[in-house]
Amino acid sequence: MIRVTERRNLEIKLRCEDLVAARARAMVFGARDAGVLLQRDTFFGAPRGRLKLREMPEKSELIFYERPDIAGTRLSRFRLVPVPDATALREALAASMGIRGEVKKRRELLLWKNVRIHLDEVEDLGRFVEFEAVLSDDDIAGAQADLDRLAGAMGIDGNLAIPGAYADLLGF
Repeated sequence: MIRVTERRNLEIKLRCEDLVAARARAMVFGARDAGVLLQRDTFFGAPRGRLKLREMPEKSELIFYERPDIAGTRLSRFRLVPVPDATALREALAASMGIRGEVKKRRELLLWKNVRIHLDEVEDLGRFVEFEAVLSDDDIAGAQADLDRLAGAMGIDGNLAIPGAYADLLGF
C-alpha cells in the first residue's frame, strides 16, 4: 500500500548563467554531490495547483503542488506518488485533463543540510539554481536563514528570482 502524505518546503528559483561557479562555491560551503538527473515533466490541466508527471530513467512520479507565484522565497505544499507505468498514466491524464506542456531539463543535485540544491539546464530556457529547504517542522524562519546563507555563499543574486514554474516561463 502506498501512503501519500503532504510535504512542505521553502523554495526559491533564480536565474544563474554560471552553474560551474555556483557548483564550486556550494561544494566549498559544504554541499555534497548527489548526482545528475535527466527529467521530463509533463504538466496537465489541473483545476487547482499544478499536476505534473516527472519521468526519469530510474523512476517516475506524479507530483501535485501548490505554491504562490511570487519572485522570491515561497512555501510549497506537495504530494509525490510513485508511478510504475508512466506512459499509461500520461495517456490517461492527457485524455481526461489535457496536456499544458512539457519541460525537459538536466538537473545536477547537491545536498546541504536539509536543502536540495538544483543546478538546472532547462531546454529552451537556460540555466537556473533552485533551492528547496525541506520542512520537517514549522521553522520557516530557520529555513529562510539557511537559504539566505547558502545563496550568499554561492554568490547568487536574490534579485534574479523568478515567479512560477519553468512551465510558466515557457508560456503554458
